Amino acid sequence: MDAFTRLDAKVVPLPLANIDTDQIIPKQFLKTVEREGLAKGLFYDLRFDGEGNPRPSFVLNRPEYKGAGVLVAGDNFGCGSSREHAPWALMDFGIKCVVSTSFADIFYNNCFQNGLLPVVLKADEVQALMEEAKGGNHLVTVDLETQTVVSPSGRTFTFEVDAQRKDKMLRGLDPIGETLIAAPDIDVYEMKQALARPWLEDA
Repeated sequence: MDAFTRLDAKVVPLPLANIDTDQIIPKQFLKTVEREGLAKGLFYDLRFDGEGNPRPSFVLNRPEYKGAGVLVAGDNFGCGSSREHAPWALMDFGIKCVVSTSFADIFYNNCFQNGLLPVVLKADEVQALMEEAKGGNHLVTVDLETQTVVSPSGRTFTFEVDAQRKDKMLRGLDPIGETLIAAPDIDVYEMKQALARPWLEDA
């Protein structure tokens, strides 16, 4: 996965609490295991009407938020079923960071596994960021190294993140990447095993 260090991007406000994974990516879009192409299903029932036409009033359909990379949302974001397609869809749409007061545990873990940064801020800070995101300036900076979010007006909010998860995000390491780091040691071990127990090679 791509490393996450610093993100300068538009922030889009979604002032809804308890957004579940079925709202993030409805079940009809779960037939694939590919991470690309899921952007079309992101918030599908909120973005489109019953005939598949975009709802002009929905924030992600508004031109001023086109290309947004940061989503600021209400409490308990990502609750519901444990579908990994939810962070995939957000990232395929271009969202690389979600800010909220809290996240559902499984969704929170899935974010780190896939390179999407979930940022937890205090309720008043999320509200302040939400209000600023509704204004004319939509640019924010999310810096993982310093663990800060700088709002459009220049206010700085700090957030906590587990040190190991932070390191993996900064280095762009998912579970496969972590394993590949140990590839030389694994190769040496397998060579020793082949020499010590050659009969296993024929099994």
